Amino acid sequence: MAANFCGSTLQSPFLCNFRRPTIRSSSFIRSSSSTSSNGNLPTKESLSGEPEADVVVIGSGIGGLCCGALLARYDQDVVVLESHDHPGGAAHSFEIKGYKFDSGPSLFSGLQSRGPQANPLAQVLDALGESLPCKKYDSWMVYLPEGDFLSRIGPTDFFKDLEKYAGPSAVQEWEKLLGAILPLSSAAMALPPLSIRGDLGVLSTAAARYAPSLLKSFIKMGPKGALGATKLLRPFSEIVDSLELKDPFIRNWIDLLAFLLAGVKSDGILSAEMIYMFAEWYKPGCTLEYPIDGSGAVVEALVRGLEKFGGRLSLKSHVENIVIENGKAVGVKLRNGQFIRARKAVVSNASMWDTSKLLPPGALPDSYVKGVNTTPQCESFMHLHLGFDAEGIADDLEIHHIVVNDWDRGVDADQNVVLISVPSVLSPNLAPPGKHVLHAYCPGTEPFSLWEGLDRRSAEYKSLKSQRSEVMWRAVERALGPGFKREKCEVSLVGTPLTHQRFLRRNRGTYGPAIEAGKGTFPGHSTPIPQLLCCGDSTFPGIGVPAVAASGAIVANSLVPVSKHSQLLDAIGL
Repeated sequence: MAANFCGSTLQSPFLCNFRRPTIRSSSFIRSSSSTSSNGNLPTKESLSGEPEADVVVIGSGIGGLCCGALLARYDQDVVVLESHDHPGGAAHSFEIKGYKFDSGPSLFSGLQSRGPQANPLAQVLDALGESLPCKKYDSWMVYLPEGDFLSRIGPTDFFKDLEKYAGPSAVQEWEKLLGAILPLSSAAMALPPLSIRGDLGVLSTAAARYAPSLLKSFIKMGPKGALGATKLLRPFSEIVDSLELKDPFIRNWIDLLAFLLAGVKSDGILSAEMIYMFAEWYKPGCTLEYPIDGSGAVVEALVRGLEKFGGRLSLKSHVENIVIENGKAVGVKLRNGQFIRARKAVVSNASMWDTSKLLPPGALPDSYVKGVNTTPQCESFMHLHLGFDAEGIADDLEIHHIVVNDWDRGVDADQNVVLISVPSVLSPNLAPPGKHVLHAYCPGTEPFSLWEGLDRRSAEYKSLKSQRSEVMWRAVERALGPGFKREKCEVSLVGTPLTHQRFLRRNRGTYGPAIEAGKGTFPGHSTPIPQLLCCGDSTFPGIGVPAVAASGAIVANSLVPVSKHSQLLDAIGL
């Protein structure tokens, strides 16, 4: 899995020198030859001479790449169109002065797992035959109002922290919580995400195929456990309340974990998501993983898979609008005026708000448009990217640091929680020798309203950047200690909600829909327009890398016959 700690972040304005060993394209040209001399992608042509594909995917975020790569694996002719010159969307990496920065995902687990209970992204990579070398670790630093300590995942180590910072009652409540929810994990993880599709074929690929294992998990839990499993699609806070957990530290810690996972507190996250996370982080022998070449390695692996099976990625291909003919989505028109026909479907990896902007007026029913416009949005991000000398910095520095300034304000309050990642601790190749690369951010809590309408070149904008980035600077200084000096940073970049809006093409720079469990559900992947589907964080299962990977897989599965889908599940042992 990858948590909100891995978040959704800026398509950097500092795009330069990113290594792209498997990405060959810069535009989508009208040519029927294999590959042109200038490195452009090959295209198939219709009778009218227009480039076309079975499926056109808009956006090369994790969801779009998972969808496109799996479609290619299914022998579909697919092209993924990306507006920018880096693939990956919110998960891309970029390089400046030898420092390779993650712009988004930074906390991962289950990337190397396999089988029915694996991370959805790992299942997609397995289907593509792609591996992702990782470094393993099991701890991160936390800086809380109660004190600073090293927190370890696993079933026992956290009890020591609870005993010291919260007391015996907190230990008892944590034991009670683990005892109640870990048995539910078999039910929460019984259905592999890669088995799901968006039509009645799911009765074959998921329901019938995994009914025995699901039934077995319920029998193993017993009547009481099976009754608890009915709460999997309810807010996790309901389980916490039913256990009568009252210790303030426990309640705050649970809210923090939920926020790191999905950008909401425990009263807004599905129990199934939290239980999956607990099973990953609090079982014997569990570890976290970080890709050796940074989060950009995830993107590269998906691109390799896409191209290995004949799929095409076209960069700097800005989709201006989705073309509708006879009520159906039949292709897209690029900013340069080029039309690319989709024989079977158009898939949008853009947000629900941005997808609607790509459609002609009146294409969507008024009720659908109203639903989109009234869906609440998460706020945006503040980012701090730093490259600096490691001299004076502790040799045993942790890769991740979490700073909570005030529990009473809530973990979802602006300027209250800062997340810090120093990936060069585990992957020194991400920085020049003797240097560190760092990414700090306030995740999904920065109000867009503070920035709306500002000119990015104005003194007012620069002043606000300085003011609103201060909380991240202070958090970094707290985490790195007195050996760190701001003025010695060789690279110092601040990203704002306007950065998000501009470079990610995200409406209001948002992190995604703020849909709380029990109060609403994430939309499915179909739309009122035939042959137009959506994947990504505006669709089920929601926000975060595992969720968007699953969404891309669901759409890909839905576009092929059940027989092909079943053959793929057989091929990877699911």
